Amino acid sequence: MGKISIIGAGNVGASCAEYIAMKNFAAEVVLLDIKENFAEGKALDLMQTASLNGFDSRISGSTSDYSKTANSAVIVVTSGIPRKPGMTREELIGINAGIVKTVVQQCLEHSPEAIFVIVSNPMDTMTQLTKHISGLPRHRIIGMGGALDSARFRHYLSIALACPSSDVDAMVIGGHGDTTMIPLLRLAAYKGVPVSQLLSEEILEKVKADTMVGGATLTGMLGTSAWYAPGAAVSALVQSIVCDQKKMMACCVPLDGEYGESDICIGVPVILGRGGWERIVELSLTDDEKAEFQESARAVRSMNAAL
Repeated sequence: MGKISIIGAGNVGASCAEYIAMKNFAAEVVLLDIKENFAEGKALDLMQTASLNGFDSRISGSTSDYSKTANSAVIVVTSGIPRKPGMTREELIGINAGIVKTVVQQCLEHSPEAIFVIVSNPMDTMTQLTKHISGLPRHRIIGMGGALDSARFRHYLSIALACPSSDVDAMVIGGHGDTTMIPLLRLAAYKGVPVSQLLSEEILEKVKADTMVGGATLTGMLGTSAWYAPGAAVSALVQSIVCDQKKMMACCVPLDGEYGESDICIGVPVILGRGGWERIVELSLTDDEKAEFQESARAVRSMNAAL
């Protein structure tokens, strides 16, 4: 059990801290924010739930004092402005790139061995930025988006199937964007049975469409980005790393020839363990799926050009 630091104590960051603490796999969780006393207040509020929720993790907060994050095993970066209704993730590049760059550089000074989990939007581009400015081995750089998109995909499939989402196995690869993600309908299954045998093509296409606009739908409803599901996705990802669970999840990672792509961070299935992402799982994609992935990669590269 080590230290997990979360940079940005807003809705997403606080949800990450809450879920991580409640799973009780981290000895210490540090929340850090630039807003005076904000992270401290969130940490105090969360600590007052410890006896009620039965966790022993220590949660502390700090205002911009990166020394508090020293020797973190994992650093989660949620900093930046969230989406507003009508905004795309891409529109956040200019503002959030400067914020993420500063955060990563400051964190590395105190935790040079940390694994970085990037949540800030646009996530693929911020993960790419982290790779370039950090100089870290690529297995220590992970973008969260695919884990979240896959959870949303499983949710919409569970509605269509009228079954628990825990009975559904489904994955989203590609970019973490409304037009770049690729829900793999062909490989989705309900307790081992392909969903294509259980649902009509029309229903499957609706599930795919709902998944792809899952974030935008919530932004329109809430007036800002979602936070419960992103926080849960981060906690599941971080738990697999810290506890060396070797779980397979879709994550945004730097590719070096895998799936025919290089010098790009994009969502693919990986095995997550104590070393970060420990290997990339190369799926046997159809020609159409390969074409979709290539198009997604082109779109992500186009966003990266704005850095």
